[in-house]
Parts: sequence; C-alpha cells; structure tokens
Amino acid sequence: MYLSRQITTQIEFLIDNFPVTGIIGPRQVGKTTLAKKLMKQIAKPSLYLDLELEEDFNKLGQPQLFLEQYKDKCVILDEIQRLPSLFPLLRALVDKNKVPGRFLILGSASPKMITYSSESLAGRIVYKELAPFNLCEINDIKIRDNHWMRGGYPEPLLAKSDRISKIWMQNFVQTYLERDLRLLGLTVDPVLMRRFWTMLSHFHGNIWNASIFSKSLGIAVQTVNRYLNFLEGAFVVRRLQPFHANVGKRLVKSPKVYLRDTGMLHHLAGIQSLDMLHGHMLLGHSWEGYVVEQIAQMLPESVEMFYYRTHNGTEVDCVLALGGVPKVCIEIKYSASPKLERGLQIAIEDLKTTENYIIVPRPGSYPLRKDVQVCGLVDFLEMMQEKAIISTA
Repeated sequence: MYLSRQITTQIEFLIDNFPVTGIIGPRQVGKTTLAKKLMKQIAKPSLYLDLELEEDFNKLGQPQLFLEQYKDKCVILDEIQRLPSLFPLLRALVDKNKVPGRFLILGSASPKMITYSSESLAGRIVYKELAPFNLCEINDIKIRDNHWMRGGYPEPLLAKSDRISKIWMQNFVQTYLERDLRLLGLTVDPVLMRRFWTMLSHFHGNIWNASIFSKSLGIAVQTVNRYLNFLEGAFVVRRLQPFHANVGKRLVKSPKVYLRDTGMLHHLAGIQSLDMLHGHMLLGHSWEGYVVEQIAQMLPESVEMFYYRTHNGTEVDCVLALGGVPKVCIEIKYSASPKLERGLQIAIEDLKTTENYIIVPRPGSYPLRKDVQVCGLVDFLEMMQEKAIISTA
C-alpha cells in the first residue's frame, strides 16, 4: 500500500525553482520511495544513485567526470551523508549551470551533521524534512487507529499484524545501534547506546537533566549531551525549548525531551499493546509526545513551538509563537472530560494568549470558556491544515 505524502507538491515546487533540493529525515521513513515517485512526476529526466550500493558508490570514483555527463538531468543522490566530499563539487557544477532541478539529494541526517553542506551550497540548496507519517496523511480508519501505538514509520504502521510490526521495530532499532549511527558518524558502544536510548524512553516528556544520565551510565555530562545532540540531528529525538518572556517570574530554562516516534518509544519501553500502554506510567507522557510531534510536523516555518513552565509549577505543554510573541496555548490531556486547571489559567494570563486549546483523544470540540476550546487531536490538526488556528497565530 502506498500512502501519499503531503509534502510531495512542496518538493515538486522546490525542484522546479532551485538548483539543489534536499529531502532529509530519519532512516526508513520513505525518502527513497518518495524520490522514485517524484522521478515519474517532475518534468526533467532523472538519474538515481544510491550511495549505499557499492555499484553506485563506485560510479562516483571520478565524480566530476561522471556528473558532468548528466547536466541535463535531475541527478538524485540517495544517502548523501556517505559522501560529504561531494558538496563542494555540487556547488561548482551548479555555478557553471545554475538551472532548477540539477540535483535532488536525500540524507538521513540534519544539514548540520552533513559536513560542508551549509558552507558549500549556501544560497543554492533548500531542505525539506520528511517525517514519519502524520495522522492527517492517513485516511484509513484502521491504520489511523494503529498510528499512536505503532508510530509513523511506513513498514510497522502498514504491517499486516502487530507481530510483524514489532519484529520490524526490533530489527530497526538493532540495526540503528549496530550500524546506522556509526555510518552517521557516532562511534559508540551499541550496548551503552541502547541503555541511553532506553533511559530516554522512560524520560520521555520530562525536562532534560544530563546529570541523571551521566550518573546512571557512568559517562561525562558532556558525552551525554553529545549523544543527545546526535540523536536530535538524526531525527530520533525532539527537544522542545522553554518559552522565555518578561513576565516577572522565574522560568524553567531546560528543554523537554521526546522520542519523536511513539512506535520506537513503546518498543524501547517494553510496551507491546494498547492495553499495556493504558496501564503504564508512560501513558500521559506518550500521548503528550505524540500530540507534540503531530503538531510540530505541520507548523509553518514562521511559527515556533515551545513549552512554558515557571518555578512555582505553572505549566502549559505547548506555546505557539509568531515573531517571539505567544499566540496559542495548548494543554494536552489523556482524558475524556478535562477540566480547566489553575495552572493553564495562570499561563494564559501570563502569556496573554487569546486562542487556547485542550487536546484530548476523543473527536469533536466544545468550549470550556470563551477563550479555551476542548478539541480532539484530528479536529485540531484539520483546523491547522485549514489555517483556522495558525492564521490567528
């Protein structure tokens, strides 16, 4: 089964208007599938090279001679992080013939982790992140019902059974630990990294404290932070920064940390079914991280997401801000009948937001008061798509 991706038309636009387009995102998220779909849709003929295949990698032994043969094609370079030395050459080739759609590069790491990219291709490349499937990309009710538990990676999400989904995730994590992180540039004992990753799953949704990890793992705080930075750059971890404002209160300044994919979270935490999740202490944090990730994937680039917390305990899970000004407060509750708690009321007063939501698992929406709406996650995301929320942000 093929599910279309919402960013397809955006990437087509970028290919039509920029010499180099980069699709970045975690491994196994569907970048290759999307690129091969695009080969059939873009106007120019194209050439696909997978740098993880020895045959294709060897074709670039003399990269300038090889690539200059295909100046009239869109050359697709998959897993570009395996050959970062290509970036200066791509810049030179683009400068000689600066037309749209010269190169489409795919990478399993952020631009900062791909050496030379920001320096060598500045002004010539645009990046677009392909995340695991968003809830709004799924129309099939059964698949949508599995999304929170299985996560958004295509293979486990679309698997015929829970057993197949679990086996895929088990092998995916094992391969990531033993092979992929090393290929991305992180040399670390896989056993240590598994312990770190498992600790992260139990720390999911909490405020980051590197000292706890340092003491438990027996490694330096700087090393702990380096591992976290790396996993963030590999699209495994999301750090949600605190909102800082002059509200006359002492604010928490450390980020919250989430594993971006809830299927990976549940696997690492040993949660094997929805029934088990409902009885697990991670239930609320899992739901919170799931909602945060679904919203973050759909935000316009001009809108920033934070959380807000003061030292006296006032907290709201998400703040959407435009130009540094808070516009929307979002509280996330795994509850069928949430209440307007004092902490949210104070946060709204502090931040002076006029649009405020409590997001719950059940569909539908209704007001708790004039400026606070209870809203199902799907309803909220659909409003975002229609810009009924972000237009006010």
